[in-house]
Amino acid sequence: MVFPEGFVMPPWYVLVPLLLLLAGVVALLWVIDPPVTDRTVVAFAPWMMLGSTLYVLYQIEAYPPAAKVLFSAPTVYLTTATVAGSVWILGSVLYAAGLQRSIERFVGVVGAFSFAAFAGFTLLIRWELETFDPFWPVIAVVVTGVVAALAWIALSLWFTEVAAVTGVTGALVVFSHALDGVSTAVGYDVLGAVEDVPASQVILEAGEALPTYEYIGAGWLFVLVKVALALVIVGLFTDFVREEPRRARVLLGLIAAVGLGPGVHNVLLFAVA
Repeated sequence: MVFPEGFVMPPWYVLVPLLLLLAGVVALLWVIDPPVTDRTVVAFAPWMMLGSTLYVLYQIEAYPPAAKVLFSAPTVYLTTATVAGSVWILGSVLYAAGLQRSIERFVGVVGAFSFAAFAGFTLLIRWELETFDPFWPVIAVVVTGVVAALAWIALSLWFTEVAAVTGVTGALVVFSHALDGVSTAVGYDVLGAVEDVPASQVILEAGEALPTYEYIGAGWLFVLVKVALALVIVGLFTDFVREEPRRARVLLGLIAAVGLGPGVHNVLLFAVA
């Protein structure tokens, strides 16, 4: 098995137009060539979280049958990327026309409001059904903050140049993968969730085989691997960011999305399922 369980490929008559639309958005962005800075990557963080929220709504069957095909995995991420890219284009046009103070602010505000609206709708649905329990998700977020902060402080002390060059983008990568790691560990060790990503299963099974499993569970090893991998990636990107900051930050943003998306998905799903 290469892909996680639950991945549903949409019919070709949905997938092909969606891919063409996304390709058109990417082509327009290539022509417009908007700047990519730390602020740009941070502005897209709410969009990363929005994609996961839309997928949680799919999992709790909140969409009408005609629309749900756009929000299964991995289609939901194509849908979100298309909308986010379109907003980026609109923000660039409005900025060029003098109607917005910055492109990043427009993209970030629209993304934040969209995420807040859909996340709030998700929580409201489950609140009404009395299946809303935020305790462990909140614990996961708090622990993530502590773990990510300690990891970034350690990186800043021992590899100051790496932290200085990669900046906020590097910090977002570390936080994103820490959230994925901690939320997975909480789900696996505390809530009895089943991990369906093959690579993650291997690490968690390795944690179960250690003598520490009886006392602190298996998830700590997954957290350690995720955070260590994030730090290594940030370190490897240092020269790339210095030499080609635009391309490097785009790639680091995608790497952050691979962690932040699943992490937010876990936290939200644990709260409502």
